[in-house]
This record gives sequence, C-alpha cells and structure tokens, in this order.
Amino acid sequence: MSTRGASEIGLLRLVASGLVGPQSDDPADVVRHLGAVQAQDLPGVLTSLALRTASRSRAVVVAACDAGAVVRSWPMRGTLHAVPAEDLGWMLPLGTPRPRAQAARRRGELGLTDADVENARELAVGAVPATRAGLFAVWEEAGLAPAKGRGYHLLAELAQTGVLCFGPFDGKEPVIVDVARWIPAPRHLERDEALGEWARRYFRSHGPAPVSDFAGWTGLPAADVRTAVALARPDLAALDVDGTEYLLDPAVPDLLAAHRRAALGVHLLPGFDEFVLGHRHRDDVLDPAERDRICPGGNGIFRATLVHRGRVTGTWTVTRGRPEVTAFGPGAPASATAVTQAFARLPA
Repeated sequence: MSTRGASEIGLLRLVASGLVGPQSDDPADVVRHLGAVQAQDLPGVLTSLALRTASRSRAVVVAACDAGAVVRSWPMRGTLHAVPAEDLGWMLPLGTPRPRAQAARRRGELGLTDADVENARELAVGAVPATRAGLFAVWEEAGLAPAKGRGYHLLAELAQTGVLCFGPFDGKEPVIVDVARWIPAPRHLERDEALGEWARRYFRSHGPAPVSDFAGWTGLPAADVRTAVALARPDLAALDVDGTEYLLDPAVPDLLAAHRRAALGVHLLPGFDEFVLGHRHRDDVLDPAERDRICPGGNGIFRATLVHRGRVTGTWTVTRGRPEVTAFGPGAPASATAVTQAFARLPA
C-alpha cells in the first residue's frame, strides 16, 4: 500500500465503521455494530456516535444514554468506553482481568485496602444515581478520601466488577447508576460465544484489520484472541496486505463501490474516534512520520484528525467558530471548501 494518495484500507474502514454509507438513527445500533467506542472524552464520543447516525445529532446519542440503551464503563484496557447496555455484562469478564490485576497492584500505593473497596461498594449502591462529584462526596464523608486518584480507582474497580456504570445525563453531567437496576435484562453469553461475538463485531466494523489490531483493541490474552478469531472467521472475508492477513465484513467492498465518492472526501473526526484509536497498526492510514502529530509525545491525548482519501492528512481545531487545519507534508491537500463543508456537517 502506498503512503501517498488514497488508502484503500482506509476507504474500506470508513465504510465499515459507518462513517460513510447507510446509517441507522439508533445510537444503540451504532455502538452495537462497533462493539465499543472509546469514551474518556465525553464530547468526542458523542460526536463520534452522532457522525454515524442518519440524524447526525448528539442529542439523539444523549437520549439513548438517558433511555438506558447505551452506557459508559471500563470493559477493556482499563479505558472508558461506550457500549450497548445489554452487552456490558458479557464484555466485563473478558476484558477486565488484566487491567484489574494491574490496578490491584497499585491499590496499596494509593493507601487503599480491599476492605476500602468493599466499603466503597456498599456506600455507592446506596448513593447512586449520583454524579461523580456527588458519589465522591459520599466517600469523602465516610473517610475514603477520593483525592489523588483514589476516587477514580474505586469507581473504575466497581465499574469493572459490574456494580456501577455511567448511564443517563443530568443536564450535561453524566450520572453514575447501579448496573443491576439500570440494566434489568442483560444479555447472557457463554465465554466462547462472547469471544466470537466480540471478534465478529470488531472486524465487521473496524476491518480490514489484522488480528494484532483486535488483540490490541481488546487487550485479551493470546489464547483468547485465537479462540475469538477462529469462531468469527467463518463470517468474515480475508485480504492479503503485503503478506499479512486482514479480516473484514464480506459486504464492505461492495458498499465501498457504491459510496466511493463520499469515502474519498473530507471527514473531520474527533480526537478519540475509532477510525484511529481502534487500530494498533495505523500505518495503513497515517504516514509513520506523522504519528507524533496526532498524539504528541505518545501522551495518550489524541488530536482531532482530518481524513482525506482514506488517509489521516492533518489535524484540526476550531478558531472563532471556523475549522483551522494543520496539514501533514506534501501531497494533494484537502480544499478549503471541502473542509468548510465537512465542518458544516458535524453533529450539533
């Protein structure tokens, strides 16, 4: 694959992820298709999901959270994600053992004990629904001192063990809820069935992608990755990309053929969009020399990106209500008119 010009892999991914082509107006369907959507940047995830809906409305996404269809939790990699509410229960046992083990090793450094975690759980169940500040105030009053990362540690641990999650909104503030009450009808899958489902969703929405991308996205152990991919493989197609197998939804190439013009156009994405964050191997859509431009110093903070012809060709910000683009290197830059039109299409 050339590092200049259009990226066929990137164009296919734009279609697979729902940024181009037919779109649902149900944010829960969007999240279900993607499997999970990185969500530590709340405005960013609302935009990412809205970009993939027919209405392109952030309010529709908020309404899905308020209705209990979409929740935010820590289902994998110790990172906050938006997931379908009914699927949270089977995702947590798969994706949380490694991050929970890492967090447990740090618990003593934070001055917390297992007894503190249990005390926090009992207090939380009685205090929610509550905002994060409200819950932390309850813990503070009980002597748990949530400052210096202790409150975040307790919240993440209780979320990863299926006690709490972020559900509806109180104005612009997300509310923490009791999972058992907020998700009364969770979907139950046996372990292997769940692994296959996760891999199937990932490659259908993020493909074409190599198996290593799925492994990095989920953080699953190698044995689980092998099982998941083996179970999903019958429902997927494969491409050979410079000797590496990439898996994808068999329907995506035909969808791209029908929507190629739109895929080749300009797309303005928020900083943590799955088009970038959903892949360990980003060289298919990003010149390796520009990696530091989207995540300076590898600090984990990803800038909003401009995608043109299936490649990440710049970053963008808003200045005085207008998009300001920092383009990468030579090549055919996106026209100012195309950028302005893409900005006008961003969800309100």
